[in-house]
Amino acid sequence: MLIIRKTIFTKEIITSDEMGQPCDQITRVAAMVVVGNPYAGFHQDDLSPLFDVGAQLGGALTQELVHMLSAPAVCYGKAALIGSSGAMEHGAALLHPALGKPVRTAIGGGKSLMPSNHKVGALGGSIDLPLGHKDEAWSFDHIDTMTLWVPDAPRADEIVLCVGLSDGTRAHPRVGTGPSPT
Repeated sequence: MLIIRKTIFTKEIITSDEMGQPCDQITRVAAMVVVGNPYAGFHQDDLSPLFDVGAQLGGALTQELVHMLSAPAVCYGKAALIGSSGAMEHGAALLHPALGKPVRTAIGGGKSLMPSNHKVGALGGSIDLPLGHKDEAWSFDHIDTMTLWVPDAPRADEIVLCVGLSDGTRAHPRVGTGPSPT
């Protein structure tokens, strides 16, 4: 049985770049859910029960995030910070096999792979949640990062699962679109 200790939502409204130059408003939102890691402390080959957990949490969190945005979602991403008694594969099992589909459903589509990041970290550690365009993977102007943390998580036997959305590019993007692979 999965234990959810808490859920945190964050919203950033960006109105200027790092140099203070005004820009069109960009809203970035993220949800972080702190869950117990049922596999902390021991090796388990079958991590498939975490696939469904990722799908359920991803869909529920994204429903809330969509309402927090100022405009339709253009970018998405996911991340997992695993407590020190867990393994990186525990976070991968939450993120990769099944979380993307309910996120795409909640935002009305998405052709690109969801950028992701996962790592084992300490209590109060941070994780960089990557963001990328939901339909154009080679739109470099939409590649962004949100650094997230929960001060009292993850405990050694927990995972912080994160989902993020954005309704725009970085402030004043100037990189453009790269060549698609051949």
